[in-house]
Formats: sequence, structure tokens, C-alpha cells
Amino acid sequence: MLVSLESWDTLSNDWLAAFERAVEGCDRRSIGQLFIAESHWRDVLAMTWRITTCSGVDAIARQFVADAAISKPVHLRVDRNRTPPREVTRAGAKCIEAIFRFETAVGRGSGVLRLTPEGKAWTLLTALDELKGHEEHVGGRRPSGHGYSRTFGGPTWSDLREAARDYSRRDPDVLVVGGGQAGLSIAARLAQLELDALVIDRWPRIGDNWRRRYDALRLHNQVHVNHLPYMPFPPNWPVYIPKDKLASWFESYVEAMELNYWTGTEFEGGAYDEQAKRWSANLRQADGTRRLIRPRHVVMATGVSGIPAIPEIPVLRGFRGTVLHSSEYQDGAAWKGKRALVIGTGNSGHDIAQDLYSSGASVTLVQRSPTLIINCDPSAQLVYGLYSEGPPLEDCDLITASVPLALAKRTHQLATAHARELDKPLLDQLERKGFRLDFGEDGTGWQFKYLTRGGGYYFNVGCSDLIVEGKIGLAQFAELERLLPKAELVVLATGYKGLDALVAKLFGGEMARRVGPIWGFGDGQELRNMFVRTAQPGLWFIAGSFAQCRIYSRYLALQIKATELGLI
Repeated sequence: MLVSLESWDTLSNDWLAAFERAVEGCDRRSIGQLFIAESHWRDVLAMTWRITTCSGVDAIARQFVADAAISKPVHLRVDRNRTPPREVTRAGAKCIEAIFRFETAVGRGSGVLRLTPEGKAWTLLTALDELKGHEEHVGGRRPSGHGYSRTFGGPTWSDLREAARDYSRRDPDVLVVGGGQAGLSIAARLAQLELDALVIDRWPRIGDNWRRRYDALRLHNQVHVNHLPYMPFPPNWPVYIPKDKLASWFESYVEAMELNYWTGTEFEGGAYDEQAKRWSANLRQADGTRRLIRPRHVVMATGVSGIPAIPEIPVLRGFRGTVLHSSEYQDGAAWKGKRALVIGTGNSGHDIAQDLYSSGASVTLVQRSPTLIINCDPSAQLVYGLYSEGPPLEDCDLITASVPLALAKRTHQLATAHARELDKPLLDQLERKGFRLDFGEDGTGWQFKYLTRGGGYYFNVGCSDLIVEGKIGLAQFAELERLLPKAELVVLATGYKGLDALVAKLFGGEMARRVGPIWGFGDGQELRNMFVRTAQPGLWFIAGSFAQCRIYSRYLALQIKATELGLI
């Protein structure tokens, strides 16, 4: 770099001060001079009440002046309480990365600035942290009111919690559909903003959405990336968390965070009253009784995909054995000594094939389309390198949010190329076995496959090695008819339909068309209809990995709070 270690802080603050002066003066030319030509500004609510990315120096200057006239950003300074400015490499290029703080007319925010060696901005993030007067009840703002004081002769904390969960005399502000990491994350954030949220889940026990999945399942990314908001996992937890351990943590989390949660409750759909600005949400409870509640907001937290995708496979019509979708599979003990076919070569397909093999079944994995294969450790963890660099979790999350799409793609191309070199011996052997490999669009790797289609990859934890060794068979889909006569079990590891199909099922085709595609990238540089306001008032979506849910639940909760306050 062209600057010394001692001057990084000064250089960053000087840039921020110059930027603030240019914005205050509505001086597009001066703003433009502070950025390189191919620059990016990502705003997460702070200036625009949207999650949006603006690219190119002229577009940034024009848009920032327009938005700042309303948001009025001031006091842009390096945040002394966070990771100090430092030299880093992002997307293959060296830069100075600085975390800063600022205020707007309605709130306080944090940002990330990346400067080139010449001292011009390459990327800029502005993100809203909190609304003035409506800060979270954490740290120095701990709750101390009703239920937390020593009240003799009155209702106890337990009495108040039971009443809060009952909803016999009130409706929640927000109905959260789905009690996995997405639902728990947004419910916890809403509670800290004093919004009344009810989480419902169809399973009979909190955590069953993980507990009831196949027995061999563990998280495929490491523990330090996967915390829920406010309550990190204990420091003695394993690197890769077993699904049952995670399920039990969900129960503890709900209790500790005082979340209102109804198990055994199915969301059967709803309609929106434009005049009252409320939903009529139809719930069916475990005992068969039905309940109508009228929240102002519905947050769909059912995951990236909700309805099992079961393709029409003509050759299966005459099959006399057992056919299961991967969502129905639990363990291979019952199939010892039997012949099984697993159709689909994503994570679930490989894991189920390995579980069946370990249980003594004879297994063939049937490939339908090319699949990305990457060793779980270390190759698949390369994209999480930031979380091992040293900054605290909150800073890592902010830095992660600061990466615009163009840089993210380049970063993942580099990581994927590195992983291919690390995994070359395995990949070469798989190709010799006839496995068809894929490395994502433009070589962007597994995470962009996840962001665009929700699957199409496998983190190798041993199944690929078993294929190479011939212990698990490999066939292509065209060979299925030949294999079926000897099989006794077929597992369809064929994934799930997208959220669009779930919206149509629960709210009707008209609303699904109004909302449009959910997940994946459209014409813009952001995920479609995810974590943001949609075309349907009061309908929100949250999904993704633990890290995505932890990061973006903050911003989703802030938008719902701002809506309640009449700010947006």
C-alpha cells in the first residue's frame, strides 16, 4: 500500500469528512472525485429504506445526493469501538477497510469503507443499526419493567409468560410462519424492538424441523459462522453441529429469549384486508381446532424452499418397492441388506446414500444433472475465511453485508478456483467414474448455486470417496429403468419447490403474481423479495443460512418497526 499503518485511521477519517462535506453541499462533482470509476455503494435501509446496490461513480454521486436530502447523514467517523482500519485483500485486490459510524434523521448506523491505495473509495456500505428512541433492550438497555421487578402478591414472571403465549385476548403484531433459524432470528429481533411476535411451526416440538431430518445430518459449515442473534453457541461446542444438538438449542433459545411459540400449528393461508391493514390468518392446531388471528404482518420463515419437488418419472409407475422423498427419510437401519437407489446428487442425496451404505444397504446414486463437489473441510470453508481473521462476530457480519454482488462473485470465483486445486485428486477420480461435475455459473461455486437455486452441490464428508472406491454405485438418470427391477427402495433427493409455489398455495395465485419471484437475482444486484418490503403490504420473507438469518433479521425487524411507526 502507499500509506503506512499509522495513517490508515487518519486516511479513512479524512475521506469520511470530505464525503460528509460533499454530501451536505449536494456537490455531485466532489462526491464523484472521492470514488474510483468502478465503485459500488450498498445501502441497507440507512439512506433509502431499501436494500440496494448502486454501481459506478456517476450513479453513486447522483443517487447519494438525492437520498441524503431526506436521510441527512452526519457525524461519519471511524468507529473506535470496532475493528480498526486495516489492510485486507478483498476479491483479489488489496485495500484499506474501515468500519465507521454515522447518524441519520431517524437513526444510527454503521458502515464499511474500502479505499484503494490512492485513497479513493472502491466500495461503501451504509447500514441502519437502530431507530432513535426505539433502541433494542440489550447491553445497557436491559428490560426492567413489569415482570422483572419484585412484586409480592401479584403475577409472577411465569404467569406473565404464560399469558403472553396464550393470545386469548389479543392478536400478535407479527405472525412468523416457521420455527427454524429464520423464524427464531426474526422473532428475537422483533421482541427487542417491543413488537409482539408469535412463531408457529407445524411440528410437535421446538427444533423438530432439524430433529426429524435424517440421522446422519450435521451442519456443513463451522460453528463460529452459525450463531443465532444475541446468544452465541457455547465455546465447547463441536466444529460441525449435529442436528439433534442444534434442535435442543432451539428449545433453549426460545425459552431464554422469551419467544412466543406455538408448536403443532399449521398455517393454512390468509387474506389481507386493505382497509384494516391486517391479515386474516387461518391456523390449525394439533388437536384439530382452528384459530383465526389478525396480525398486521406475516413473515414467511419456512426456508428457501417449502414444498417437496417430486418429479414425474414414468418408469417409477410400475415400481413395487418403496418410494420416499428425502424429506421423509430418517435412517437406513430398516434397509440393511436391501438394494436402494438414491436419485439426486446434492447434499441430501449423497448423505442419504452414505447413511444407507453405512447401515448395510447396497446403494447406487443416480445423477440427474452435473453437480458441484467440494470437500467439506477445508475447501467449502474458504468462503468463510473472514470469520477466522480475528474481528468479532458483529464486525464480520457487517463486513459480510458490505460486499456488493460484483465483488462477491469475484471472491467466490477465486475461492472456487482454489478449492478445485485443493480437491483435484478427488475430482479427477470422480470424473473417471463417470460423475459429471459443475462449478457454478462463471465458476462462482457452491454459494452462488445456493443463492440462485437453493442447491446443486455436495459438501463431501465421505460419500464421494465411497463412490471413487466403488462402495457406492454411480449411474446416470438414463440408466434408471435398467436398475429399478433389482431395487427395493428409491429415495427421491430431488429438492423442493421454490417459495413462489408456497405463496400461491397459501395466499392464492393472484398474490403470488403480485409479489413475483422470491430468492435468486433478477435485474438488480440483490436477492428478490428477501428481507425487504414486497409488493404485498405486510408480507415479508426471511430465509437462508444461520449467518444470513442472523445478519438480515436485524434489517427486516427494523423495517417492520419503521412501518409500525409510520416512517415507511
